[in-house]
Amino acid sequence: MARLRRRPPTTRALPATDSRAKASASRLSIRVLVVLALVALGVYALDQTAKYFIVKNLTEGQQVNILGDILQFHYVKNSGAAFSLGTGMTWLFSIVAAAVAVFIILYARRIRSFAWSILFGLLLGGTLGNLSDRLLRPPHFGEGHVVDFIQVIGFPAIFNIADSAIVISMGLFILLTILGVRLDGHRARKPIAAAPKTSATDSSK
Repeated sequence: MARLRRRPPTTRALPATDSRAKASASRLSIRVLVVLALVALGVYALDQTAKYFIVKNLTEGQQVNILGDILQFHYVKNSGAAFSLGTGMTWLFSIVAAAVAVFIILYARRIRSFAWSILFGLLLGGTLGNLSDRLLRPPHFGEGHVVDFIQVIGFPAIFNIADSAIVISMGLFILLTILGVRLDGHRARKPIAAAPKTSATDSSK
């Protein structure tokens, strides 16, 4: 009888597609981080620039009509959170805002979706905008009053650009969650409904 010859074990080489996929994912991650940073810097710069001109040209309590009674600039100082909530707890809001900013910066490496990067960019820029006021503006470090100046008819509070960015990011969060868009950019798969079971009597008919 002829002996069967054993073939030497073959080593599987990693396909070139794996390295290409990793390189593509790395480039995507960098682009997403760049978008997040640009959105955050844009919101922060716009917020701080607007506050600078408000403080420079208006006195506290002064109102200026922009679109009649529909939109006004009304310069006020806020020691609380967004939309003048929780006044008198400035230090607590400063700590929370700093923690949120650190969390976003550390968590950003997991994001692979441009929509989520815009969301986190808006949230980071808005958070840093109000945090800068609390840290750098009078009366004390960490207890500074946030500059609010946007007043819209029918809306019960005066706010600023940073507040608007934070609210928009929350709205975008709700939208992405409803659509099932994950951090990696893919949509969550809906569970496949199981086929109805047929009884033995039905199959016999």
